[in-house]
Amino acid sequence: MKNFTWGHGIFLALASFIIFILSMVFLFPNGQKNSEMVTDKYYEEELQYQNVIDAKKRADDLEEKPVYSQSTSGITIKFPADINNTNTKVSFVLNRSDDQNLDIKKEITLDAANSFTIPATVLKNGNYTLRLTWNKDKTDYRLDYDVIWK
Repeated sequence: MKNFTWGHGIFLALASFIIFILSMVFLFPNGQKNSEMVTDKYYEEELQYQNVIDAKKRADDLEEKPVYSQSTSGITIKFPADINNTNTKVSFVLNRSDDQNLDIKKEITLDAANSFTIPATVLKNGNYTLRLTWNKDKTDYRLDYDVIWK
């Protein structure tokens, strides 16, 4: 029987390292998923991000905030009674982080119940980020929600 030498040890260490790297490449292909920027104008929006921070803080300080709910018809966002079409402009962006083609961006008009619905027909199963922005009496507000559509 042969003795185990330092040369054998180096060979085993290198072989183990190569097997580890190959297993990471072939067994965990998550790094190959499509990753896209949230917006094409990322750097321009970065420069104005303090406005977003201020809008989020103002929205967090509100006593009554818009709330969303999910049903088979879609995602419904309901606003408080003091927000209506005469004093507020509302828009939303529904971002899909894994596929930019599934993003939805729209400026909307609230119905009589101060709400609107994103229809289920335009939604695909997966994770979304709902960025809700509104301007009430010349003041900006923004809320972000993580939405899982099933």
